[in-house]
Amino acid sequence: MLSALADETRWSILTALGEGDASASALAGRLPVSRQAIAKHLGVLQEVRLVEPVRVGREVRFRVIGAELSDTATALDAIGREWDRRLAAIKQIAEGL
Repeated sequence: MLSALADETRWSILTALGEGDASASALAGRLPVSRQAIAKHLGVLQEVRLVEPVRVGREVRFRVIGAELSDTATALDAIGREWDRRLAAIKQIAEGL
């Protein structure tokens, strides 16, 4: 999932979808990327369960799956707290020398 989030275009797509569901064509109209590239990026985001397709009539729109992003943010926050704890311990040792 983190490698999927590492791409700037995918971040832009997620940001745009955060404003509301959209089709690949609609996203291509809003972003400086071709529809084909948008479709490939959406495929990657769908593989890691960050977006899901929703059929609206004949159109397929994509929606952000907030639970996956929330779970990832929670995990990253826990990792950050553990590193803060370790760095504080190193600082305390260094200052005691």
